[in-house]
Amino acid sequence: MKHLLAALIAGLFAVSSFAGSHAGAPMGGASAAKEAASAKKAETKAKVEAKKADAGAKKEEAKK
Repeated sequence: MKHLLAALIAGLFAVSSFAGSHAGAPMGGASAAKEAASAKKAETKAKVEAKKADAGAKKEEAKK
């Protein structure tokens, strides 16, 4: 019984020390994904603006 109790306490200590060592660490993968999403959003916005400008130019040509 003492061995079981010792194993449970050791496991609890190992888990809590592992969790505590990573509590304040920044997530590098999350910031990389955020930058990629931001770049994709900027690219999409540029494409939309280009299409609007192209449509405006065609509209002006049609008026002439």
